[in-house]
Amino acid sequence: MQTPTIYSFHGGIHPPENKAQSLQLPLGTPKLPKELLLPLGQHIGQASRPLVVEGEKVLKGQAIAINNGFLSSFLHAPTSGTITGIEPRTIAHPSGLSDICIILTPDGEEKWTDIEPLENWQSISKTDVLAYLAEKGIVGMGGAGFPTQVKLQGAHKHPLSHFIINAAECEPYITADDMLIREKTLELILGIEILQHLVDAENVVIGIEDNKPTAIAALQQLIRERQSDIQVAVVPTKYPSGGEKQLIKLLTDKEVPSGQHPADIGILCQNVGTCVAVYEAIQHGRPLISRYTTLTGDAFGAPQNVEVLLGTPISHLLDYADLNEKKLHRLVMGGPMMGFTLDTPEAPVVKTTNCILAASTKELPPPAPEQACIRCGMCEQACPASLLPQQLLWFAKSQEHEKAEHYNLFDCIECGACSYVCPSSIPLVQYYRHSKAEIRDARESAVKSDIAKQRFEARKARQEAEAAEKEAKRLARQNAAAAKPAAKKAAKPAPATSDKPAAPAVSDEAKKAKVDLAIANAKLKKLEKALLAAQENEHTEEINALQLQVDAAKKDIAELEAKVAAAPAPAPKTAPAKPALSDEAKKAKVDVALASTKLKKVQKQLAEDPDNQELKDKAAGFEKDLKEAEARLAQFDSAPAPKAAPAKPALSDEAKKAKVDVALASTKLKKTQKQLAEDPDNQELKDKAAGFEKDLKEAEERLAKLNSAPAPAPKAAKPAMSDDYKKAKVDVALASTKLKKVNKQLAEDPDNQELKDKAAGFEKDLKTAEAALAALEAQPAADDAKPNKADKPSSDNSAPSADEDTLRKLKIDAAIAKAAMKKADKALAKAKEMGSDDVASLEAQAAKAKAHAEAMEQALENGAPLPASTPKADPAEKANDAVAGIADQLKKQKVAAALAKAQVNKLKRLLAADPEAEALQKDLADAEQKQRDEEAKLEQLTNTQENR
Repeated sequence: MQTPTIYSFHGGIHPPENKAQSLQLPLGTPKLPKELLLPLGQHIGQASRPLVVEGEKVLKGQAIAINNGFLSSFLHAPTSGTITGIEPRTIAHPSGLSDICIILTPDGEEKWTDIEPLENWQSISKTDVLAYLAEKGIVGMGGAGFPTQVKLQGAHKHPLSHFIINAAECEPYITADDMLIREKTLELILGIEILQHLVDAENVVIGIEDNKPTAIAALQQLIRERQSDIQVAVVPTKYPSGGEKQLIKLLTDKEVPSGQHPADIGILCQNVGTCVAVYEAIQHGRPLISRYTTLTGDAFGAPQNVEVLLGTPISHLLDYADLNEKKLHRLVMGGPMMGFTLDTPEAPVVKTTNCILAASTKELPPPAPEQACIRCGMCEQACPASLLPQQLLWFAKSQEHEKAEHYNLFDCIECGACSYVCPSSIPLVQYYRHSKAEIRDARESAVKSDIAKQRFEARKARQEAEAAEKEAKRLARQNAAAAKPAAKKAAKPAPATSDKPAAPAVSDEAKKAKVDLAIANAKLKKLEKALLAAQENEHTEEINALQLQVDAAKKDIAELEAKVAAAPAPAPKTAPAKPALSDEAKKAKVDVALASTKLKKVQKQLAEDPDNQELKDKAAGFEKDLKEAEARLAQFDSAPAPKAAPAKPALSDEAKKAKVDVALASTKLKKTQKQLAEDPDNQELKDKAAGFEKDLKEAEERLAKLNSAPAPAPKAAKPAMSDDYKKAKVDVALASTKLKKVNKQLAEDPDNQELKDKAAGFEKDLKTAEAALAALEAQPAADDAKPNKADKPSSDNSAPSADEDTLRKLKIDAAIAKAAMKKADKALAKAKEMGSDDVASLEAQAAKAKAHAEAMEQALENGAPLPASTPKADPAEKANDAVAGIADQLKKQKVAAALAKAQVNKLKRLLAADPEAEALQKDLADAEQKQRDEEAKLEQLTNTQENR
């Protein structure tokens, strides 16, 4: 057994130890009290959540409260009995306030619940062992109460060089750890070995002060007998050598940087009580329901150490140790340096209660009155954290919190050494605690303020979007209302015997249902986005709530879709003799609506600020615009109805493209000018604006030339694009998409011969398709004008291109059916490969798609449409439905890909905490494969949408 080197730390004091009086008697075991008070917050972090109700019977060791967050812990029944209440009771806290407690009345039977030890803890993953310890409610028992599983998880951030067991117990009067080491030496060593397996540190050192010779001898003898690598480091007695950072400095000569944790420098510390609790949980399945506590002080007739159940009232222990109330001056939980005074003895023992000090006036005399600081510097010499207590005092008194933080106020461990040596009797620690509390409150207020600001801005943006949406709907209703009179006039010649009237009410209902459906779809999209964010951040409670909202939204959408489908279509309208409104009249009407809206908005602002000259000028300008727009609209209303034949031909493709270029250049220029107004000195924005102005001028000149050019002669004899040419373009696009996909897969797996062969084949197909397309493009224009061989003279007066249109429609329908069949076959193969439960339904869909595709191919071969029994939709409507279906599939696929990515990220984090977990590695490999599959599907759908 090696003897480690002992170093020293700055500061420290040597108060009277007073440890002998509680070691005269053996370990005591008080009898069961009348009731146990179990606070839900016995640890750092969120309070636990009750699992029991009033009147429920529980067994010893049964979980009665579950962890309620990352920094939380389980709570178990210390004995069997009945839950008689869940209510506020006074707890052990410096504030003396009440908190929610579970009240357990023992039945005296001490009947255990079923407990199972973790026998295979060496073979299972470390993550599972940590989860087991969390379920047993193990927390740090040295005073802080930090959940043990959280501390052990943090140890994996960096490789550990030292695993230190804190047995120093430096504070006066307290001997609980000393008695624990004497009574449970073997359990302590075995618990240390379990923790060493979990953290895998290079060196394991027990740090113990030299005022515990019996415990030191017991440890050294057992370690020699077991030939263990654990080292025992005996450090000089000095307060506060038991502080975590001070003990690390003593044993390793390393300092924990300000604002960091020991794990950040490769060191982990655990208390001896925690090690024993870990052993009992792993080897015997016992949760943390009791602890060793020191009962000491001159007011006790029988001071001793006891093993006491959690929740035992302090008054019960006072009676057990023969308290002399005449001698009692102060009742303290903890030691005289870092403990706090109890206002009532009815407060219960909790997981962090290591001492009950019943002090006489001689032991803890009343503090002397505070006097002025004499700047002696003794506080700085005693500070074990190397701080400047005098400076911190001034900053605390003057409320200069930023300076206090700059002087590392939060590195203060509140050991009380500075107050102990202060000749002016200044309660320095109390000042520091007050400043820390104010700083924490300010931080929380700042966070709440930021959250409130974000919510306000989001609400404001939402309201503006809703207002814009309402305005757009209002304009749409206004235009629809203006178009109704002309439509009614055109519909007058309809036969009076019609048994299906126009039914405008039904039409309005269908329109309302469609609007509701669009709003519901937008709401669902927003909820799905929030759900993805919650899943990525692993907010379990938000995920459950959002999932319920998503399901409800989907249900509403299904009902609205059924309502829209069931709504009767409005009666067909006869072709109007003249259009309701010309394009110029429509534009004038929109200008009137926009000018009116702007004017109303400015007038509303002007009502709130009537002296604002800028708003007055804006209102005058908008009034002028409104009058001009109304005058233009009046001209169109009084003008004679336009003739059915258009005055000018439709825009050519080049003119349309030029018009789009003008609109795009104008939009870009306006956006850049807006950014430039916010940042006028930005040279890059100036250059962009100049470039966009140039593009806009060029586009406007091009559009002017095209508008002034004579209309091109109609090309009646030449179709827009031949079927062979269309097919060639489709073949080029498909071959290019397949080649890009295979090349991407080949970049990830360059040695895959199968992918190489596929890539070569797709390159060949692409070249063939491009050659065919080039040959068709090279054909003279005269070829396009030749009549189709399939054209036949018609005896009636129908257009000669009717067969061509029918054949073209058949080809489109056949291509869509064939694509649907391939998609169904692919989905079926994927389902069979993954062993999905939807194989039967997918087989039915695939068979249906195949039958439809064969029917379309047969109809195409015969050159005739499908039988009358087969409904045929309009090609434009089919195309729209296909695009909408692809968009819906694309949205769902994005959600699936995001979920797969979130699962991969989650498994990576778990694997980082436990790199040796084979099960996690396998799950991660499967999840990454699934992510690649989902992303490949997403890319394919994206390419399909772009091609369409």
